[in-house]
Amino acid sequence: MKKSLQSINSRLQLVTKSGKYVLGYKQILKMIRQGKVKLMILANNCPALRKFEIEYYAMLVKTGVHHYSDNNIELHTASGKYYRVCTLAITDPGVPDIIRSMPGHTGEK
Repeated sequence: MKKSLQSINSRLQLVTKSGKYVLGYKQILKMIRQGKVKLMILANNCPALRKFEIEYYAMLVKTGVHHYSDNNIELHTASGKYYRVCTLAITDPGVPDIIRSMPGHTGEK
C-alpha cells in the first residue's frame, strides 16, 4: 500500500511540473462540462455530496476517477501546493504514460 502511494505521489509531482491540472471543486466541474478532464483525483475526506457529484459527471463523460487513499492535507503535499486540496483534475498529463498507469483510469476516452 505504501509503495503504490509513493508511486502515485511521484506521478502527481511529475504532472504538476510538466502537465496541466485544475484544483478546486467549481473549476473541476467547469472543466468537466467542457470535456477537458482526463483524470480526476479525490481525497478520501472529500465531502460525500461533492464526491458523488464529481463521480456522476465523470460517469457521464466517461472520465476516470482515482480515489486518493490519504486525506486532503497529503494530497496538497503531493501536488506541491501550500493549501488543502480535496479535488484535483488532470487536463493535460504532459507525459502520456502517467494517465494510463494511474489506478482508476478507465481508458475509454
